[in-house]
Amino acid sequence: MADFEKTLTVTEADLDDLNHVNNVRYVQWIQDISKEHWQYLAPEELQRSVAWVVMHHDITYKNAAKLNDSLTVRTYIEESRGAISFRIVEIIDNITNSLLVRSRTKWCLLNVESFKPMRISDSIMAIFARS
Repeated sequence: MADFEKTLTVTEADLDDLNHVNNVRYVQWIQDISKEHWQYLAPEELQRSVAWVVMHHDITYKNAAKLNDSLTVRTYIEESRGAISFRIVEIIDNITNSLLVRSRTKWCLLNVESFKPMRISDSIMAIFARS
């Protein structure tokens, strides 16, 4: 599946006590890019009828980002089956082109009325294939 990405610059609000990006901020960026990818691709009617919820994050922190660093946050769907989708997010330093963070998140698709898991349809799979 194709990548979706954005660029951001580290601000003071992103930093922890060691003046590195706080791990909690990385998790927020992982969730933000995932949501933005879905909202960018899916028709509004579909967005109102289903919701994605996190079941598990597996995050590897390889290096630290610091104030004013320019970063690329990139995501794609690795695989999907049943109601489950596995999404990769990578955060890359734009100057060194080094991978700082890589996550693999297990998402579950829910029907918003029943809050029950629902199979990822071929039409939803096709949305991500077009990205």
